[in-house]
Amino acid sequence: MNDRRISPRTAQHAGSSLLKADIEPFHAIAISRLAHTLQTEGRSIIHMEFGQPSTGAPRAAIETAHRILDTDPMGYWESVPLKQRLGRHYSDSYGVIADPEQFILTCGASPALVLALISRFSPGDRVALARPGYVAYRNTLKAFHLVPVEIACGEAERFQLSAASLEVLDPPPAGVIIASPANPTGTIIPPQELKAIVDVCRARNIQIVSDEIYHGLSYGERTHSILEFDPSAFVINSFSKYFSMVGWRLGWLLVPKEHLHRARAFVGNLFLTAPSLSQHAALAALDAHDELDGHVAVYERNRQLLLGALPRLGLNAIAPPDGAFYLYANVGHLTDDSFKFCKDMLIEAGVATAPGIDFDPVHGREFVRFSFAVSTPQIETAIERMVPWMRLRQRP
Repeated sequence: MNDRRISPRTAQHAGSSLLKADIEPFHAIAISRLAHTLQTEGRSIIHMEFGQPSTGAPRAAIETAHRILDTDPMGYWESVPLKQRLGRHYSDSYGVIADPEQFILTCGASPALVLALISRFSPGDRVALARPGYVAYRNTLKAFHLVPVEIACGEAERFQLSAASLEVLDPPPAGVIIASPANPTGTIIPPQELKAIVDVCRARNIQIVSDEIYHGLSYGERTHSILEFDPSAFVINSFSKYFSMVGWRLGWLLVPKEHLHRARAFVGNLFLTAPSLSQHAALAALDAHDELDGHVAVYERNRQLLLGALPRLGLNAIAPPDGAFYLYANVGHLTDDSFKFCKDMLIEAGVATAPGIDFDPVHGREFVRFSFAVSTPQIETAIERMVPWMRLRQRP
């Protein structure tokens, strides 16, 4: 008789190997650490390495927070008024109906991404995503033993996924992550292409996870939610970008009703609840559009300044910055090591940027991402510093 029992040591080894996942670091964080070290030494540094607004939360949100701190002891809590207001936000902005109970409030968009992936997929499932794309998509997939299927998206594709690129995947993946506007490129998927993507995903049984964290930040046609075309999609969003509340750590996941029970079980065990104070403040922020649209006007001015400076910077190949607050530029004529390039520019010119290797492990050595979410005077100073520095690096 064969003894199929596994020894405790073997079981322990197998369990530990299942929990291990090799992921790459977020290189922009290393750049930022060096930038802050240089600042403590007295250096003047302009921070264009992260996608975070230089402005603070709306005044109404801050006033609400002060009042709540004085009157409410707070605790583990999920704000029903906030979820109801988010439901109205989707109705007003996109013309879609979202049940307030479909919203799960999270500590920023990152836990919302985790929650979407573990609620819908199983280890070994293949999930498609654009390359270049946000570094955490690839690494979070790997961390949960899902398989990233990266689709190369270059200039011909406007650095975005398309229905055609999903239609030819064989076998079809279990899911796809789309982002519009995208990080690092700022490109937006037009509504007709979103619909085509939904049609392909529906025909091939591909679950859509849509990251809409940069909605509200566009410089032409408005952004469209995937829910306008697919009510069964998972939608990620946050108060960090348009609402200028990065440090408040509040986001949400809009979950299809058939997956709500599983998602709520995960969020209750892994994350408990989002910060109570942030939920109170966010409810006020949702009605601060005049102030927040003023921030967008600053980003638009910064965008125009950078685009106008491109000839002087020697940057001729960029992704179309339709939205968000990024400019993703090809610096292949200056370097084949974008991390060293960003580090040198930080040390020598005092401008911190993000290396393309975070977003594209194949071609990212020749790309750099600039965030223009800083103040306009900082953009002007950054250009003044970068122009002579890049001219010195021009290859013969």
